[in-house]
Amino acid sequence: MMRTPAAWRRGLTARPGPANRRARPADARRPGPGAWLGSARLALGTAAALGLARFAYGLLVPAMRAELGWSLAQAGGLTTANGLGYLAGAVATAPVARRLGVTATFRLGMVLTAVSLAATAATSSYPLLLLARAAAGAAGALVFIAGGVLASHAAARLRSAIPLTIYFAGAGLGIAVSGALIPPLLDSHPGRWPLAWAGLAAGAGLATVVSWTAARDAGTVGADTGRENASAAAPLIDLRAVRRLWRIAAAYLMFAAGYIAYITFLSAYLAAHHASTVQVAVTWAVLGIAGMAAPALWSRPVSGWPGAAALAASLAALAAAAVVALISAAPAVVAVSAMGYGATFLVVPAAITSLIHSAVPRAEWTRVLATFTVVFAAGQTAGPYLAGALADRYGTGATLVWTAALCAAGAALSTAVRTVPSRAG
Repeated sequence: MMRTPAAWRRGLTARPGPANRRARPADARRPGPGAWLGSARLALGTAAALGLARFAYGLLVPAMRAELGWSLAQAGGLTTANGLGYLAGAVATAPVARRLGVTATFRLGMVLTAVSLAATAATSSYPLLLLARAAAGAAGALVFIAGGVLASHAAARLRSAIPLTIYFAGAGLGIAVSGALIPPLLDSHPGRWPLAWAGLAAGAGLATVVSWTAARDAGTVGADTGRENASAAAPLIDLRAVRRLWRIAAAYLMFAAGYIAYITFLSAYLAAHHASTVQVAVTWAVLGIAGMAAPALWSRPVSGWPGAAALAASLAALAAAAVVALISAAPAVVAVSAMGYGATFLVVPAAITSLIHSAVPRAEWTRVLATFTVVFAAGQTAGPYLAGALADRYGTGATLVWTAALCAAGAALSTAVRTVPSRAG
């Protein structure tokens, strides 16, 4: 049965009345602990694809620069390559999902993520490192989008945004783990950077094993499977959705170009201010732990606040967190900045996903999510190189200014979104 336009506007924020509660199917009942455990295991996808394969690179930037003689622009170039791969993966996800199914696409992305991290450990050639980082980006897109669809169906069944926020917050676990292990490993031994990449590959492999059955369970959605297949068979890119939601898309683009500079160059900023190994490790651990706490802080705003209010608030908080780090590189000040950043940046994709749920029919979720991921990837591709070039000229603090300015602009644009345009299925 097609949902009415009003129902699409409510999306995940709908609160069923008594009649609807009585008619709720068995799979929409309040879940037991096993359901939340499944969401947590599925979140190992973002832990590996984002926390380990994308964000942990920021911890290796100082060591790789010292050993390989890179400029900050060259260091940012590896993140740009990762973004280009992510863009290609976002475009490829829909046809891959059409052929393999969403669950198999998630699993394929997890395996390729571990392989690409192992490849990064095997070479010091800049061109080959660019290729390895691009491969990690492409694999990450498969995981991010396919896992997001699986989490979306869980959220729809539970009538709650919690599975989404748990899924996206999984990256915080990857950040915390890498922050605890990599700085001590590289302390006074920058030549160990290949060993750090090998450790990240091993972590991604373990995450693949643990999340394998979670993806299977999340993919068992009954009638929703047919809707996923129909979505995957549709045109790959939905530019109409971008036009209808252009303010949201533009804010997402600004976020993508801005947020990545903070996490790519934070360790370089701390190194430039002679931060100790302990400070770097603690800062990243705080950032990651705050990311894992994001569901408790943001689930209600994401699912309950009107329009794009949650998106605007999270972008404003990111801008403020970057400004705090500019005030001083003292450990306490940077820890506050990392805490604010970590508790917020993983919420933005969840807010975007929830807005998409409210605006388009379920059968189009995969395609529209992939389209917005292309927008995100475009910003994420350009941001690191441009921010790195600015840092080469003006110092590492320029990367924080870049993050603050773009996230503040995205927040301002989001405040103009009072209602989310809806479209009946």
